[in-house]
Amino acid sequence: MATGPGGRAPVTVTPRDWVGGRLGVSVEGPPGVDGLDVHDLLGLALRRNPRRAHLLVSTVLGKHVPTDPRLVRAAGLRLGAQVAAALGAPDAPGAPTGTWRAALAGDGAAAHAVLSAAHRPPARPDVVVLGYAETATGLGHAVAQALGAAGLHSTRRDVPGARDWAGFQEEHSHATGHRLLPTDPVVRARLADPAAPVVLVDDELSTGRTVANTLRAVHALAPHAHYVVAGLVDLRSAADRDRAAALVAELGARVDVVALATGSVALPAGVLERGAGLAARVEPVTPRPRPVPDVTPVALEWPGGLATTARFGTPPGHEAALDAALVRPGALDALLEALPRGGDVLVLGTEELLHAPLAVAAALADRSAGAGGVRFSSTTRSPVLAVDDPGYAVRSSVAFCSHDPAQDGPGVRYAHNVARPGGWDAVLLVVDGASDPAALHAPDGVLAALAPHTGRLLLLTLPADTWRDPA
Repeated sequence: MATGPGGRAPVTVTPRDWVGGRLGVSVEGPPGVDGLDVHDLLGLALRRNPRRAHLLVSTVLGKHVPTDPRLVRAAGLRLGAQVAAALGAPDAPGAPTGTWRAALAGDGAAAHAVLSAAHRPPARPDVVVLGYAETATGLGHAVAQALGAAGLHSTRRDVPGARDWAGFQEEHSHATGHRLLPTDPVVRARLADPAAPVVLVDDELSTGRTVANTLRAVHALAPHAHYVVAGLVDLRSAADRDRAAALVAELGARVDVVALATGSVALPAGVLERGAGLAARVEPVTPRPRPVPDVTPVALEWPGGLATTARFGTPPGHEAALDAALVRPGALDALLEALPRGGDVLVLGTEELLHAPLAVAAALADRSAGAGGVRFSSTTRSPVLAVDDPGYAVRSSVAFCSHDPAQDGPGVRYAHNVARPGGWDAVLLVVDGASDPAALHAPDGVLAALAPHTGRLLLLTLPADTWRDPA
């Protein structure tokens, strides 16, 4: 295995032997975009979820696995290029398959190369992109950036006074309800325009039920002629695809589906029960009081008027504006001063707050001159069985109490694959101003949970997006 920054073995998603050997679950598929296949893009773990036994763990999403942020951005931009092609724009190959696989193995120079090869001129500023909370909010931003388009993502945040434009259900999730709260005028105009294509972005297309629920909700309010559904992987079964075809006929609209790779998941009979039995043998990870750690607050000069998320919508060019702000002379100086030179740094986003922390991580990785010392991941709502085995995708997990104003109230949150041998030289946790400071700094909060795994703990608080009545 290739060694990561500082000579340590990187946290990687390796073969699916552990889950496959115990449950008979397997994932197969042919080469896709840039020669990547489902074995490059996915690992397997077990959920603690009565609705679905297995968890597909992405190697390029930066959600459950700390990943080079340039690799995460490259995957999102390549997915955006597939969307553009479905909308009639020409596409060109990205980086060679070997370069992608070197980046997946932890090669920082290769990660820089795949990101450079993924950049294209903005192709379709006339569309609106809708990403799914919590997992695909950052991915939705990347697709919007590739298109130069307006963006929006669903949310589970409690927003006092906000009126939902639409809502839908994610049936297999632990938190099923999604809200759409667009206030940005360009986003609202695109959503109201039947001629404007709507792009739905999720990390994986496993059954298509969430997409179907979304399409019905959006189409009932403002019927559109053309939708594009995009996911890093498309693993729908033949029956799922038949249901999708029936939905297309029901809506009377064109619906294209694109992905970096396609494949299928083999789920033997009784897999839910056997998966639950395996998970029951391991004590769940739960929040526990720890010593309150020393935390270094760090600042970043945030551009005035620039949204932190697409919770209320972002206009075309939002992502490019953020990137430009982060490369201004001196923009990262205060942050760089607080970080150890040449060390392993984890930038950790929080639930729906993915794109802005990822942009910061990518800018920091560029400043590391290709050394690859920066990784990106995020906290999550998803409880996953952690197994310290090289053939399993989630080697460790820490749990803590939530600090964000969630619509369904407070709850347990997790950070997967953060604990690792030797720890991190620094962990930079990125939150927004709506977070509860007392919960953040509590003995059972996220900072206390992260502290044992790093030599230096930093906290970056970005401005919280605020609801403005579009009326």
